[in-house]
Amino acid sequence: MNHVTASELAAWLADPARPRPLLLDVRENWEFETCKIDGSIQIPMNTIPARIQELEEDAEIVCICHHGARSMQVAAYLEHHGFSKITNLTGGVHAWAVQVDSTMPKY
Repeated sequence: MNHVTASELAAWLADPARPRPLLLDVRENWEFETCKIDGSIQIPMNTIPARIQELEEDAEIVCICHHGARSMQVAAYLEHHGFSKITNLTGGVHAWAVQVDSTMPKY
């Protein structure tokens, strides 16, 4: 599993030469409704096993949660199930709000 900081992810998303990753937000519905990184999709952590078939095994996936702990667990789960291009957002959306988008609500 790879790790990326919020600033590094922002640079990645802004780089037209790099393929855009799937931004997989594993937070609960109320959290996702509170704030999210543009372009992210939400599959709550507890539904990943039932919905894993919605994800492409060879896709570049960045896992996102509030602070980075739940997303790291999901990233490990996905790797265990054959996904090879998994990255965890260190610090989660909180770090994104602090380092990249100061207008994003914090909770």
